[in-house]
Amino acid sequence: MQVNKARVILGVDVSKDWLDVHREGAQGPQRITNERAAIDAVLKGYRGAAIAVEPTNTYHQLLVERARQLGLVVYLVSGYQIKHYGQALGQRMNTDPIDAKLIARFLSREIDDLKPYEPKPPQQALLWTLLKRRGKLVQTRQQVRQSLSGIKELSKVREQLLKSYRKALAALDKKIKALLIALGWQPEVARLKAIPGVGPLTALALLVAYRSGTFIHHDPFIASLGLDVRAKESGKFKGQRKLTKRGDGEYRRLLYCAAMTACRMAGYFQDRHQALQARGLAPTAAHVVVARKIATIAFHLLRKQVAFDPSELARPAAA
Repeated sequence: MQVNKARVILGVDVSKDWLDVHREGAQGPQRITNERAAIDAVLKGYRGAAIAVEPTNTYHQLLVERARQLGLVVYLVSGYQIKHYGQALGQRMNTDPIDAKLIARFLSREIDDLKPYEPKPPQQALLWTLLKRRGKLVQTRQQVRQSLSGIKELSKVREQLLKSYRKALAALDKKIKALLIALGWQPEVARLKAIPGVGPLTALALLVAYRSGTFIHHDPFIASLGLDVRAKESGKFKGQRKLTKRGDGEYRRLLYCAAMTACRMAGYFQDRHQALQARGLAPTAAHVVVARKIATIAFHLLRKQVAFDPSELARPAAA
């Protein structure tokens, strides 16, 4: 693809304390502190530019917010893409300045095929943040329960900690419910909860994912959840197929939990899970297939605005 030389292209490698900002075509990157004043001082000179950022947990958020406020077009590129792009170019070193330069080069050549970042509406963004924090809280609660179990001397401490977790989860659930009502999503959540194994949190996550993009087919929706499969085949070689795992891992965690629940319930998903294992799939892989099926059903319910019909599950599915 021909490089877009008319537009200023920036690539940024993000860390907690600093940012390496590289302008495509420049000699090297500029390192600045990851603070608003420093970010504004640099970006004010690049209004209208395109900027690519590799998202981190939260450290990239200030940069992205200020870039959009100052009139830059923001692109979020995954670490997986940049890593393999560098390998394809024969890159042998991995440092922050080199990564910033690589990100800028990637954007300059692939910009026509990339979609600019559009943030979720504030209430929707807050809802997703609370869902993710709740998921992390559930995981840490399980770690506490396991690590302190079986020790009589710590039983009182264990109960006090678990009680605190219950109170925190109840407060989160109350806030999540209030946001659900404010967004007016109750009918769609109820529609999704009719799918076997799907609870209120998974239904909310699926709805947030669906509202985060413009999907006209279930395939890109599945890909946005990271549940699509990457194949490696060449001649007679057929490598192991693995999930791309793009997008937020919380979607996959919730869908996997929903799949496990659905497979314990008598009916289509339990039969499907057993049939997949009979064909040689491991239980985990079979659960992933069921999770992908649940996500596909959810997409069609939201896309067509119809109620879940269990009889549709009996129809033959594509391989």
